[in-house]
Amino acid sequence: MATTLVLLRHGVSDWNEKNLFTGWVDVALSDKGIAEARAAGRLLRQAGIVPDVLHTSVLRRAVVTANLALEQLGLEWLPVRRSWRLNERHYGALQGLDKREVAGKYGQPQVFAWRRSYDVRPPELARDDERHPARDPRYRELAPDLLPPCECLRDVVARLVPYWHDAIVPELRAGRVPLVVAHGNSLRALVKHLDGIADADIAALDIPTGLPLVYELGADLRPLGRRYLGDPEAAAQAAAVAKQAG
Repeated sequence: MATTLVLLRHGVSDWNEKNLFTGWVDVALSDKGIAEARAAGRLLRQAGIVPDVLHTSVLRRAVVTANLALEQLGLEWLPVRRSWRLNERHYGALQGLDKREVAGKYGQPQVFAWRRSYDVRPPELARDDERHPARDPRYRELAPDLLPPCECLRDVVARLVPYWHDAIVPELRAGRVPLVVAHGNSLRALVKHLDGIADADIAALDIPTGLPLVYELGADLRPLGRRYLGDPEAAAQAAAVAKQAG
């Protein structure tokens, strides 16, 4: 018997629109992002998909996106689990910098490697930097060696897969429909794991904002199929935009 899993990248944030590296910086949704979040909820409602449990990162752009989507479904009461393991990739010392300015300083090939490669980390964030997660109260209970000074996508896979097995798989086994609202890179990491995408091929994968990605999984939790809700052409266009902004 197939089970359903729904993935949703948060709506566009203020920093997405400003073309800034965001990472773990806790920025708000833009007006467009708010509209995307509500539209995602309507798409789920129109498709007749009713989540049983919600998973989000601890960053408010994901939290608010989930809340707005659930309002459209009348499911504000849904049980929720939040985890730093679903956070966006930590962009280290690049966080808050303009992507075009960084490309002008370091060159486009280097920036492409930092942004899109599987195993190239950006410059580390110093521990005494105010942007370091050790200074954020939401991570106070985590062991210091779990707090990244920067991450490549391989690091995101390493921190996310245990959460998949420990928190999401048991719900799927119980026949529940999890809704996972997270970020471009944490969802890329999860899709890589689910679909078995090769390290060399992951750079080509983009997750558009605000469009629910629905998986049907078999008894072994391997994908039987997946689809974006809404107009296929709109999904393809949104993915192209995500590639430019990611």
